Parts: sequence; structure tokens; C-alpha cells
Amino acid sequence: MKQINFKTATLLLFLPFAMACKGQETNESPDFKASDDLKIQSSEVTYDADLQHLIFTITVKGNAGKSVPEKAGQMDGAPVLGYVFPTSLSPGDVGFSDTEGIVALAVTSHPDFDDTPLWDENSNAIYDDDGIVWHPHWVVLHKDGRVAGGLSVKEFDKSDAKVKLPPTNPGMPMYMDSPGFPVITKRNTVKVVVPLYRINRRTDFKYDGVAAYMQVNTSNASLPMLGVYSVYSVASGDLSLPYSVINK
Repeated sequence: MKQINFKTATLLLFLPFAMACKGQETNESPDFKASDDLKIQSSEVTYDADLQHLIFTITVKGNAGKSVPEKAGQMDGAPVLGYVFPTSLSPGDVGFSDTEGIVALAVTSHPDFDDTPLWDENSNAIYDDDGIVWHPHWVVLHKDGRVAGGLSVKEFDKSDAKVKLPPTNPGMPMYMDSPGFPVITKRNTVKVVVPLYRINRRTDFKYDGVAAYMQVNTSNASLPMLGVYSVYSVASGDLSLPYSVINK
């Protein structure tokens, strides 16, 4: 009988809730649910041994990256759209201290703020104006019944000296990193190029692909700082992380 680990079980429990629950009012565009740009057809990670890089790819029915959020005009309630790769990697593999949760590579767009202070994604020599440009984050997700999507980015107490983040983190009290990997959106694919050494030289992990709407909260202590509110599509259909890295 196939063994299901903790991470996979958590995702399987969350999926029906995420697809069905209406929940919290959001600034989500009504066009997102029907958009082919967010209908995932496949998710793939390939390893190029010559270049020592992994290429994370999501293929959609429409145009990858064409749909982006509209500004809310403030940080509180700011919309975040994402193509997300949940993985079986451990937090330590990507530079976090050990903690329970699901390590995911999230490619996001959010016009209200910039959380990649080290990187100039639109190449205009201004480092804090390109949040709408698709860019990657490592995050640790955990189950969260306070939001309709059933997951949020895991937070921590700023005074907790045991918490470790990569030096490229954006300075928020969440398990989030802004690693600066190249993101390429072209026709129906979004690709992220990840050097092997940046994930502890791991090529044996499992993964999936998700298109989701997230939202920032800075005013309500009963809600997470960054929660998942809608899931538009899942590569596997059941978020079981069934896919393995393909050696090129």
C-alpha cells in the first residue's frame, strides 16, 4: 500500500476545502476563476547536470503570467497571484531553520508592494517598484482554517532567536525568502531557473503545481499575514505531490 507522508496528507486534506469554501471577502479579480492563464495543464522540474541547474516549469492552457492583480492601493488587502510548486523539500534545504510545514517555490505578482529589495526585475535601476513583475519566493506553508484556501505562509515571533532565514529574505516575520532566481514567462509556460546548490543539491524531491490567489493582511490579528484564499487549478488534481525530478 502506498505510504502518504505528513506533507502530502496535509495537502490532501486542504484541497476540497480550498476548492469549495467561500470564506473571507477579498480583492480577488472575478476574472481569475475562469482565466485559462491560471488553468494548469502540467508541472515539471528538470535537472540539467551539465549546468547544475533545475528548471521548474508550469504549463497552462492560456498565456502564463498574462493575468495579474489590480492594485488595491494599500498593503492591507493587497492581492497576490501565484504559480506555486509545493515540494517535499525540507525547510533546511532552502535556508530556513527547521519547522513543520510545506516548502513551496511560489512565483508571484503583486502590484501594491515590492518584496525583493535586492533585485531589480524590471531593470530600471529602481529596486522597490517591480512587485507586479513575476518573481520567486521560497515559503513554508501550513494548514490554516482561518482562510478559504486552507493554507497560509507560516509566521513566527520576531523575538524568537531560533528562527533562521536566508540572507535574501525580505524582512517579514514569515518563513519567506526572495532568492532572486530568473523567472521566464513565455507563451503558455512559466519557468524558474534554480541552481542546484541553492536547494542543498537535492534532486530526489517530489512536487506538484498550483495556481492560487493570496492576500496580505496587516489589520486583523485573527487572520494570517499572507493567506491562500482561492485555488484555481492543481497539476495533479489532488495535490498529492506525485511528480519526480526529470534528469535531462
